[in-house]
Amino acid sequence: MTAELTVLALGVVLQLGQFVLYSLLAQGQVGTGYALSARDEPRQLTGRAGRAQRALNNQFESLALFTPAVLVITLSDQSTGFTAACAWAWLAARVAYVPAYLLGLTPWRSLVWGVGFFATLLMILAALI
Repeated sequence: MTAELTVLALGVVLQLGQFVLYSLLAQGQVGTGYALSARDEPRQLTGRAGRAQRALNNQFESLALFTPAVLVITLSDQSTGFTAACAWAWLAARVAYVPAYLLGLTPWRSLVWGVGFFATLLMILAALI
């Protein structure tokens, strides 16, 4: 398995962990009864539960960009030390993004997001060159 595919798998594990964290924080805020209901009446999550929800949504968006980059690199057999380093940088940024978002660390959250975004961009550019 290429380093990029390994990182992609770890990115999914991170997303699963974020989902568990979000679920626990959200249930703590809205209660078990609402969490088990059909949720016909939406509730706005606030504080850390809301931040966990937004961080999870951002992880979905990031994976939607990172996954094609990994597939292009892997399927075209263009995995290099550079693309592997970009993949690891993306994962490190995504791991750092979660506490940065939960703790409201500005501007660090945005800077960490930028590292992951540009690592993905560089992977795609490397495949095209």
